[in-house]
Amino acid sequence: MTAHQAATAARKEQIARAAITVLAERGYQATTFEAICQEAGLSSKRLITYHFSGKEELFAAVADQIVADAEAYMRPALEGVTDAGDLLATAIRANVAFIADNLPQVRALQQILLNGGQGLWERHHIESQNRLAGLFAKGQGSGAFRPFDPQVMAAVLRASIDSVAPLLSAGHDPGRCAQELVELFGRGTRDEQSTRQEERQ
Repeated sequence: MTAHQAATAARKEQIARAAITVLAERGYQATTFEAICQEAGLSSKRLITYHFSGKEELFAAVADQIVADAEAYMRPALEGVTDAGDLLATAIRANVAFIADNLPQVRALQQILLNGGQGLWERHHIESQNRLAGLFAKGQGSGAFRPFDPQVMAAVLRASIDSVAPLLSAGHDPGRCAQELVELFGRGTRDEQSTRQEERQ
């Protein structure tokens, strides 16, 4: 990456992060280029329009930034975990922890989605579900998980993780929320023989 490319990437990230803050604190309608410019400490909104043609392009960058933040946050926890059951539990806990520690990003994304931005998030949502489906399919291949439709289970898990955001915003304990999901999906995915053996112990 050249110095110019690095400077451009840094400026775009600065603008995206400022947009996240304004969205989270003031809402969609108040997230104007002027407000973002003020939050980012930029001298002119032309510095925004130079990089982004309009709100849709900027909010697409916001979605990309949130995904990048989530992946960077969760990667250390997931690295080196190979057992399917452990990986499922770790992924659930890491997802819930990211939401709990990054509520402004979640509120910013909600503002975009509530104001017609579903298309900006759809690709990321599908990619996340597909990764979870791959985890389930791999677990089934190793015999750790019972037979079920991996895509259906992935969709339910993704929705369940996302649904804890309002609870976390209201002050619910992230560890307890994560543990409930770990137990729920642990029981829902394990093969019956493993579940019976666990219950006898």
